[in-house]
Amino acid sequence: MTDSPASSPSANLSGAAEVESQTQSLDFVRELVRDDVRSGKFQGRVQTRFPPEPNGFLHIGHAKSIYLNFGIAEEFDGICMLRFDDTNPETEDTSFVTAIQEDLRWLGVTPWGSVRYASDYFEQLFEWAVTLIEKGFAYVDDQDADTISWQRGGYGQPGVESPFRDRTVEENKALFLGMRNGESADGERVLRAKIDMQADNMWLRDPVLYRIRRIDHHRTGSDWIIYPTYDWAHGQSDAIEGVTHSLCTLEFADHRPLYNWCLSHLDLPGDTPQQTEFARLNITHTVLSKRVLRKLVTDGHVDGWDDARMPTVRGLRRRGYPASAIRRFVDRVGVAKINSTVEVELLESFVRDELNVSAMRRMAVTKPLKVVISNWPEGLVEWFDVANHPGNPDAGTRRVPFAGELWIEAEDFQLVPPPKYYRLSPGREVRLRSAFLITATDAVLDEDGSVVQVNATYDPESRGGTAPDGRKVKSTMHWVSAAHAVDITVNLYDRLFIHSHPGADGSDPLSSINQKSREVCGGKGEPVLAEVEPGEVVQFERLGYFAVDLDDPTVFHRTVGLRDEWAKISKSKNKG
Repeated sequence: MTDSPASSPSANLSGAAEVESQTQSLDFVRELVRDDVRSGKFQGRVQTRFPPEPNGFLHIGHAKSIYLNFGIAEEFDGICMLRFDDTNPETEDTSFVTAIQEDLRWLGVTPWGSVRYASDYFEQLFEWAVTLIEKGFAYVDDQDADTISWQRGGYGQPGVESPFRDRTVEENKALFLGMRNGESADGERVLRAKIDMQADNMWLRDPVLYRIRRIDHHRTGSDWIIYPTYDWAHGQSDAIEGVTHSLCTLEFADHRPLYNWCLSHLDLPGDTPQQTEFARLNITHTVLSKRVLRKLVTDGHVDGWDDARMPTVRGLRRRGYPASAIRRFVDRVGVAKINSTVEVELLESFVRDELNVSAMRRMAVTKPLKVVISNWPEGLVEWFDVANHPGNPDAGTRRVPFAGELWIEAEDFQLVPPPKYYRLSPGREVRLRSAFLITATDAVLDEDGSVVQVNATYDPESRGGTAPDGRKVKSTMHWVSAAHAVDITVNLYDRLFIHSHPGADGSDPLSSINQKSREVCGGKGEPVLAEVEPGEVVQFERLGYFAVDLDDPTVFHRTVGLRDEWAKISKSKNKG
């Protein structure tokens, strides 16, 4: 019997938006599960699992798998478990285990039951390996990794059988037990499955099942010095836990015959799991290879796994992406059988749509330029009630101060304006949002000829931004009172990778890194920005959506801009 019940509460998917795909036709994975339930396969049970390796942080590609596995469990009244496939102590760490569990909670999913680990089953996996040896389906090979790799040949090239392939069962059992007991050095021996060295599928050419590594494991310490490979541990762990539908990305399709071979040669405690592959998530200007992401961190191209430029769940969270927007995005992308690449602008459009509804409006400047109003009464401070969200009256208002010295964006003033420039320049009048009309008179320049201060006058009768004589102005600008401003650090982001498909041509993806992917600015914000909560996202008027850093409340990360770039791309696609 398996250790999971025939029926159980469905997985909890809290805090996410309604799944848009529920109103659409079922994808092929859900159709398969539906048909299995109707036919009574697995006694009508549906059990999935999310099985990350604890060797890095989750990224948005994992989010697709997470929402698929947990979503199917919920929709078919099944269960979804969390299991860490922790078979490689060289790269795994408890910090990754903790981070992954935290990220799952933030994404809004709750695994059924206790957390499982492949390392929970090391003893059972060892015993099953002995069973393979006894049945003549596994042998100990004394050759090194390079020799074994060479002997496997390649596609269209014959494999070469190991000279140790025909060892007796007794000899193989003794050697394998010796491997476990420390009688062999690291790399001196491996246990291989005995399948077919001429198989068209390279994974069936006597794959390695166990290797010797004297490295402490994050859970078992020094108890084991031989570790199962992923392909040996994965399917058997599924079987032990009672998984019915083992959902993997397409790169594991070639592994499926090996997955099935291993299971078919064992006396399993219950049903044999069924592996099904779906297309992984690929996004333009993004790399979702954990190996490359790790190199970005270790080589110092980013500040860490949670850098706001990273496509990790931690990075997206720090940048201000709502979990529900990520959920809606992966549901929109859907589940397919063929790999494809989705424009990053589509992801940003889901984020922008959600923040447009939820984010409060605030005023801040990222590259401040001082404006001095010469006719402003000395010591006077005016206060304005400004809407927190123009589309949501229930969001209320906040009090914003206005005095004789202001900060505006440096780009909002031109000493010699180009054609069709309607913002501030000498002699031109503009509206300061919710405040007054002002007119620039002249500017103060530094030794290099750069503008360091703008002098202006204001119209006292234009309080609220409307002139009593009905005259019109062509530009409305945001501003911050200099005397009341809070100092903030603003991180402006561009694409981390310049090329839309980094590494697709066979080059090193890191050669496509954008060296100007982040611009750090010393900004100024209205007083209420001192009260924002870590992770809160607000809209800086005219500039975009910005998230308060999770650790430093004075740092703001630009989440997305205001312009919907996806609309233009979508329109172009529809024309095509």
